[in-house]
Amino acid sequence: MFGPDNESLRQEAARAEFPSAAGVFFGLGLGGFFDGIVLHQILQWHHMASSAGFDVSTIEGLRWNTLFDGLFHATTYVFVIVGLVLLWRSARRSHLRWSSGLLAGMLSFGFGLFNLVEGIVNHQILGLHHVNETVPEPQWIYWDIGFLLLGAALLGVGLLLWRRNGQ
Repeated sequence: MFGPDNESLRQEAARAEFPSAAGVFFGLGLGGFFDGIVLHQILQWHHMASSAGFDVSTIEGLRWNTLFDGLFHATTYVFVIVGLVLLWRSARRSHLRWSSGLLAGMLSFGFGLFNLVEGIVNHQILGLHHVNETVPEPQWIYWDIGFLLLGAALLGVGLLLWRRNGQ
């Protein structure tokens, strides 16, 4: 009557068994891949250091940005490998019951965490680049804020799914 009900205990046990860190690392990696592939390469809105003195309109600046973009992609690749290793280690224990909602929640959480950390550190603190550098400079902040809001929303959705799906 006064303690947690059976459903709450079951959800808490499922969350404890689920490899949440694996989902977060996968989400971090997918967030980085989305940023690098879509924003850097397909839309070409920015490069890793395009606002940090490495002018992409010069061959030398583009070479440096391509190197930094590659290092960025290598880091996101490592995130995915770490997620895979953690998932594999947990999957070897056959007694675990996993939920698609928990995985979706942790992926969303990791993706949102990527956006928030990358947006705060690289866009605001270090000023390495901004989300959309193809618009006039005064408008960059709006794209940066949108990126942060998207990250916060994804993080919130991830936490909500994690709480609801501890089954």
